[in-house]
Amino acid sequence: MMYFARWKVLLTWSVIALAALLALPSFLPRATLAPITDIVPLRTFQLGLDLRGGSYLLLEVDMQTVVRERLENIVDSTRTRLRGAGINYTGLQAGERNVTLRLTDPSQAPEATRLLRELSTPITTTMGQSQPDIDVQATAAGQVTIALSEPLLREKATQAVEQSIEIVRRRVDESGVAEALIQRQGANRLLVQLPGVQDPERIKQLIGKTARMTFHLLDENANLAAPSPPPGVQFLRGEGPQGQEQRYAVRRRVEVDGANLTDARAGQNPQTGEWVVNFSFDSVGQRRFADITRANVGRPFAIVLDDRVITAPVIREPITAGRGQISGSFNVRTANDLAVLLRAGALPAPLTVVEERTVGPDLGADAIRAGLLSVAVGFVLVCAYMAASYGLFGWFANIAIVANLVLTLAILAMLQATLTLPGIAGLLLSIGMAVDANILINERVREEVRLGRTPLSAIQTGFTKATGTILDSNLTVIIKMALLYALGSGPVKGFAVTVAFGVITSMFTATVLVKMLTASWYRRRRPAALAV
Repeated sequence: MMYFARWKVLLTWSVIALAALLALPSFLPRATLAPITDIVPLRTFQLGLDLRGGSYLLLEVDMQTVVRERLENIVDSTRTRLRGAGINYTGLQAGERNVTLRLTDPSQAPEATRLLRELSTPITTTMGQSQPDIDVQATAAGQVTIALSEPLLREKATQAVEQSIEIVRRRVDESGVAEALIQRQGANRLLVQLPGVQDPERIKQLIGKTARMTFHLLDENANLAAPSPPPGVQFLRGEGPQGQEQRYAVRRRVEVDGANLTDARAGQNPQTGEWVVNFSFDSVGQRRFADITRANVGRPFAIVLDDRVITAPVIREPITAGRGQISGSFNVRTANDLAVLLRAGALPAPLTVVEERTVGPDLGADAIRAGLLSVAVGFVLVCAYMAASYGLFGWFANIAIVANLVLTLAILAMLQATLTLPGIAGLLLSIGMAVDANILINERVREEVRLGRTPLSAIQTGFTKATGTILDSNLTVIIKMALLYALGSGPVKGFAVTVAFGVITSMFTATVLVKMLTASWYRRRRPAALAV
């Protein structure tokens, strides 16, 4: 049992040396690593907000907007379908979860119900079944109700959150923030961590804007002084030609959707020198844009962003190249921000900030110093105790502690994990738990020596009997850390991951590395007695 083949010894030391190489880049400046990373991609663990400083945002998706948009689409489609079929109605309106109307002729209820059910969009549930997203019911008195189904609401919520995560990630990446953490939290919330960002206001505005851009024709006959717009028209505010605030009568019909944009870049108008945003469409948008501009030469064409008119130029000639320009009171920053928003795409629903925290770099640096100091002090005290209590066997344990720390840091680097202050606490705790395994082994060996066994028999028996106890105790710790990771969030998860990997590597260093060091020492010295 105390014999280790040469290949096993080489493999063990090779694993530890490789771990040291993998962990090293995390402690070197990025400028030093730049020539290497151009050739070989290196992985490092990242510092969390509490160590590096930065901003923490918890955002919530406004699901009421998603529901309201679907209901408004149903209202428009209902109006078109029923008028096309010659079915008269009154009181068409959208509620919180349904659309209601009353038929002038109740005998037309079956035909109206059939037409309105065709507005349904099938939804695939989690069980793989296809269900309609609306439920249409009509009474004998001609009252018709179009209700949104529960599967639709759940599916819309899931899609809105997933789409929001992807769009927020694109916006943050476009803004130049590196190593941002964006993940779902709960049913309709997003967690955004922005390391190194000390002024989150610009990023918050960039993330929070819905940025839905649409193109509409204006109703030139509408009375802008009227309290309410005519049917099919909405009054929106915007900037006039001279920079003044102005009211526009915008047709609700979307002529071209910003979803068909392929690119948007900030630039300067060569004639005036003012900042503008140049955009281009895909093939579908290009064709639609050409058709609309060809059919409406001489009419104003409004570009609307988040229910505000950015500009409403008059169409001078058909635009068939699929490219356009947005002008307004832009400077270099606002033009670039708008271009980023348009390139990243529109959010499916507005995001509201539920929680916001900012950690300064000085506080993060203090946390790093305090964390490293605690690990260093804990490491020195543990090593001193082991050396004083168990002599040479204690020094074998100290070597195992160093190897355990190196292996844990290498695993964190390979996983590109985020190291937080609780994670440093986990490292310190894992050092203590790695020592526990070596204490069990040394106490077992000491007990066997007291019973009168020979040195070789005492060492073999001590390792054999202690191994089962080490595995059992560490297994319970790993189960607890798994529960912490599954049920916890943020820093708790970081703590659980660090402790779990520290415990796993400690089983390797205690039962393999220490045993190998002890076996090598015994073969060289062949002691007649053990001083444990």
